[in-house]
This record gives sequence, C-alpha cells and structure tokens, in this order.
Amino acid sequence: MSCPSDDPVPRETVEGTIKSVVYHNDENGYTVLHVEPPSNGFELARGREITIVGKAQAVWEGEDVKAEGQWVTDKVHGRQLKADNITCVAPKSIVGIERYLASGLIKGIGKVLAHRIVETFGTETLNVLEYQSARLREVPKLGKAKIAQIRESWHANSTMRENMIFGQTYGISIIKMTKIVRKYGPDAIAIIKANPYQLCRDIWGIGFATADRIALSVGIPKDSLLRARASLTYTLESEAEDGGHCWTFENDLLLHANELTEIPTEILGQALEEELESGHIIAESDPAAAGGEDPSWAERHDVTAPRKIYLKSFYWAERQTAAHVKRILGAPCSFKPIDAGKAVSWWEQKAGFTLANQQSTALERCLGNKFSIITGGPGVGKTTIIRALVDIYSMRKLKLVLAAPTGRAAKRMTESVGAPAQTIHRLLKWNPVTNKFTYDEENRYDADVFIFDETSMIDIKLAKELLSAIPDTAAVVWVGDTDQLPSVGAGSVRGDLIESGAVASARRDHIFRQDSSGLIVLNAHHVNAGEPLEVRQGDTDFYFMRCEDPIQCVQRAIDFMTTRIPRKFGLDPLADVQILTPMRRNLLGTENLNVELQKALNPSGDAVIRGGTMFRTGDRVMQLRNNYDKDVYNGDVGFVKAVDPEDRKLVVLFDGRPVTYEAADLDELVLAYAMTIHKSQGSEYPAVIVILHTQHYVMLQRNLLYTAITRGKKLVLLMGVPYAIDQAIKTNTVRERRTSLAERLSAR
Repeated sequence: MSCPSDDPVPRETVEGTIKSVVYHNDENGYTVLHVEPPSNGFELARGREITIVGKAQAVWEGEDVKAEGQWVTDKVHGRQLKADNITCVAPKSIVGIERYLASGLIKGIGKVLAHRIVETFGTETLNVLEYQSARLREVPKLGKAKIAQIRESWHANSTMRENMIFGQTYGISIIKMTKIVRKYGPDAIAIIKANPYQLCRDIWGIGFATADRIALSVGIPKDSLLRARASLTYTLESEAEDGGHCWTFENDLLLHANELTEIPTEILGQALEEELESGHIIAESDPAAAGGEDPSWAERHDVTAPRKIYLKSFYWAERQTAAHVKRILGAPCSFKPIDAGKAVSWWEQKAGFTLANQQSTALERCLGNKFSIITGGPGVGKTTIIRALVDIYSMRKLKLVLAAPTGRAAKRMTESVGAPAQTIHRLLKWNPVTNKFTYDEENRYDADVFIFDETSMIDIKLAKELLSAIPDTAAVVWVGDTDQLPSVGAGSVRGDLIESGAVASARRDHIFRQDSSGLIVLNAHHVNAGEPLEVRQGDTDFYFMRCEDPIQCVQRAIDFMTTRIPRKFGLDPLADVQILTPMRRNLLGTENLNVELQKALNPSGDAVIRGGTMFRTGDRVMQLRNNYDKDVYNGDVGFVKAVDPEDRKLVVLFDGRPVTYEAADLDELVLAYAMTIHKSQGSEYPAVIVILHTQHYVMLQRNLLYTAITRGKKLVLLMGVPYAIDQAIKTNTVRERRTSLAERLSAR
C-alpha cells in the first residue's frame, strides 16, 4: 500500500508580457493578470495565456512581468499561478511597448498615437520618452501642445511609479500613497522616512498602526522619543474618537501608551514633556480630582493636583466655546425686550389653539433669555415651539437663522417649521483659499436670532466654530433630545451647557403628538422609561418580527426593504426605506448588509471598485468625513449619478448637487442601503428597519434603541431577538465623557 506523497508543491517562475489587468485592488494590491509568455516559453504555458494571481504594485498592460509561486486549479477560473512575488518592469518588445503606451498610463497617448510613436522609434521608444523627448517631433502629425502633454505625463508617471513601489514595499496601498503624494508632492518618500508618524496627522485613513509599521521598517528604534511622542498623540486621539473624551489624566495616558508600545513609562514621561513644550498637547491641573468636592484641598495639603492632558485642538475648543457663550450672555440684545406673555397670547390667537403649560413656559423662557435650550423626546411639541418662535420674531421683523448639523435635519426643519434652514457647515461657509470658515470671530454672521435643531450632534469643535460666528447681540436657541446618542465627535456640549446652569433650559416630557393608532412615539417613550415595548395587531406604524437566525434576518430585511414595505405602503425602497443596525462588522453589520442589498436593488451596470466595494450608478452612498473642499460632510447621504470605470471616478448627487470623486477619494464613501444607528442621527426616514440581535451585545444600550426608533417617521419594523431588545431597554449605563466645559462656564 502506498502512502500519500509529502513532497511540497513545486515552485515555478513565470515571465511574460501583461496582456490585460483583469483586476487590481488598490487597497491591498491583490491582482489578477493575463500574461503572454515569450515565444520561447516553457512547455506548460506555450501557446496560451497564463493567469497570475497575487499582490502587486501598480501594473499596466504591456509591462513585462516576472512571477514566482505555485500552480493551483481554481474551480471557476481553472489553472493559475498563485504568486507570492510579482515584479513588473518596462516592456522590451515592440508589441509590449505599444500596448504599454496605449494602456492609458500616459495621458494624451491612445492606441493610434501609440502605434505611430512605436513605429517611429521601435525598441528605443521608452528611452526616447525618458531621455530624448525632443525627438517626439519626429513623429508624424504630433504638435507642440501634445508633445508637452506627453512629456509632463511621462515625468509624473515616473515619479508616481517610484512612490508606488515605495508604498508597496512598506504596506501602503495605492489609494493612500496617492493621497500622500498629493499632500507632500515630490518630497513624499523623504518625509515618510524622516517621520512616518506625520502621516497620522496629515493623511485621513492612516492610523498609528500603519505609521508604526513603516517606522519600524525604516529603522526607527522601538524606544525612540519620536515613537513615544507619536503614541501619546495617538492615545489622546483614540480617547476622543472612541470615547468622546476631550482630555485624559496624565497617569492614564502614560499607562495606555505603554500598553500600546511597550515603551518604558520614564521615556513616555520625557516624551510627554517634549510634546507639552512643542504645544501639540496641553496640560491643565485639576485640583478637584485630588480633593473631591473641595477644589482647594490639594493646595492646602501641599499635594500636586493630577494633570488633565488635552490635544491642543480640544483644549482651545473648550476654552473658546466657554468664552463665546459668556460673550453672548454678557451683551444686550440687538432688539427691544419682548413681553413674553403677550407674545404667547398673540401666537395662540394666530395659531388657533392654546399651548399647554409646559409649552408656554418653554416658549416664554426662550423669549426672555439671551441663550436658551429646549430638550425633549418625539411628540412633546418642540417643533411647535420653534414655529412659534419663528412667527413671533418674524412679526418683530428680526433677522432669523435656522440651522441643523445635517442636510436631512435641516430639510426636515424647513418642512416642519415653514422657514428656510441650512446645515451649520453651509451657514459658516468654508473658504478653500483661506482654509477656514468665512464666518468666524473676525467676521460674524449678521442676524438677530439663531435657532439650532438636533443639537445633540454638535461636538466641541463644531460648537467652537459655530459660536464664534454668532454676534454678541444675538439671541440663541438650542433644540434637541437629550436621550439620543451623544455626538460622534468629542465633547458633551449641550449637556455641559445645561449642567453649568449658565443658560436657561426647559425639558419637555408630556407627549402631544400621539393618537390611538400611533406607536412609534409611544414606544420611544416606553424605551426611554425602561418599559417594555407595546405591539398591536393589525395595521399600525410599529411592528416587531422575531428573528433568531442571523442569515434569516438578512434575508427578511432584504425582502421587507425591497418588496413587502414598498408594496404595502407605496414607498420607494431607495429613497424612503432605511435599514439601521448597531455595528459595521459581522453578518448583521452594515458592510455585509450593504453588499447583499446592492445585489438585490442595484445588481448590474458599470462599476468603480475600491477595496471590496463596488459603486454603481444609482447606489445610495454616505460620506464618512468632513471634506470642506467638496462641501460634503460626515454622514451626508447621496446617490451615485455616474461612474467612469476607466478613470475610476464617481459623480454623486447630494441634495441635487453633483460632487466628483477621484480614485484617491473613494475611501471617503460607503454604501448606505444600511447604516449604523450612530450615523443615522439627525436624519428621519419614512420607514426604518431596525435590526437588534445578540450579535450586537456590546452595543445594546437604551439610547441606541431609542435613537433608532425615533428615526422612523411613518413606519418602524423592529427585527431580531427579544432578549437583545430587552437587554437594550434595561441597559442605561451612559458612559461619562471627560470634558471641562461645564466647569469653565461656571467659573468667573
């Protein structure tokens, strides 16, 4: 009896010319090539194309390739070389050179011109382009302008190729390397080698892990002060991004940085002092932390108070926000005081109904104070108060500004109040020339009253920008729901404003917007109170569907979004129905759901691929970061209007406005058929499908479920496991954010 062979699969080296690039992933370098072997090629591949798969740098048709790996047989694609090393060089044959030039690599050269150039110079073509470009005049029918374009493109490509090879060597994707070159220009490689950690600050999408890997690869010592300083900054940024904290205590900072890098705390301490001296981070003593309720305890007992460590941007955002609030509160209004009682009576007569006590009290508080905050859940009459304020101030012929953090929230505000509203970012008007907002403390907005909705979404940095642009003499009203999820960015601005007692506030909790059949509002308040959900038989606006199996959940969610809800309620699945889930990853996360929903709703057509994501014309997409140059912001949702697969470009419509995305910008977009509950803040949809499962256990919080339910305007379908829903309702441990805005506002 013979035994199975233990001999390893033999390795092969394959050489040839790239006939076509079947697939290339700019993120991870995964590539599929069809390669023509040379005329004297080996027996296995003679007379036919070779398929090579593996990771490679930027590749182009016509290049010569050398690949090392093992032959495998794919069930679908057949025999192919699975390569662990792919090296590409400029082509040497006439056919290869012509294909290389015609591939689109060099702007200005198409198939016809590529043929003429190669016909003129033969195998010397690439040498002519590199060293003797003046000879291009020898090519028939080639003008001066075209020659200049070819020269410029050839030089740029040579530089880019060098950068791409460097990036590939150190694990930087083509997309990210393109961004780096765009930022640093021809000095990109030198800058990266000198201080890879600079990438974390300058290039969106590159974190400490990537920069650290590069740094260690180029020989920066593990215990260097450069690495230590970078780890401190990264730790503070992580605290802000993951926990919403504006600062962290010094000891905690050093501990977390040590856990991250294994750098001794004494070196980290030295790095901290260097960072403090540079001004990148700022320290502030906290006597209260040493002595509990007694701020003077540390001084009286000769104890050094612990230090709060800030990133510079958060420190000044807190200080300036507090200063602007005090500035507004300390100045007289630009208009004569309004008799609140008379104004309320006038509006009730105009509207034809009498306000409830809570509503009239809240309205009078707004009219009688320079800066006021109204909070409350859905159906408690916040919109009615805003509408009354708009009518009263308009009657006095005052200049009003209405705004909200997101486009959807601004649109909803416009529709419900009957007055134009805009996003906060567009209100402030970004100036790409000066790289800052047009309206700021040196050029304040000319208006008498500012009313802002969905203010739970305003983080400390946006609050600073917003308040700096408001004139001393204006009145300010903030409206929102304190029970929703906190802002994605750091800070707890509205909560700190209320806690400080510096501004007038009124909480609304009596439900007015409710009828016998409406359960969305009622269940939102049940969740808020920690009570079980109410579900009724028959036609209603709130449904629950038990679904234990995650695969079945995915299938049912797709069925309801694409077919059953549109058919029963007459809604457009793309425009009107939104799936919400707590997380991005796992089977019930947005990443998987979006792939499956795209297959169901938009399965075919030309596509631009980034990483593993296909973007097609008609896709619903979401912006992931503030891009002031494009005037699009984190959470903005749009639809792909057009794709250009050749140049890998997209055109996305945001509220009817076209925005172009180059290949290097595509990592700012994700599909948005499904989105996280956090990303849905500030938005409202005719129908939402909310998925809650035990897979989401770590995310199950009362404010998460509350926020999800309140996104539905006409219909909410809650789908998942009853235990997960019960757990979310019971869990009300809101994580405290480390901020000092309330203290700054309380201080004289």
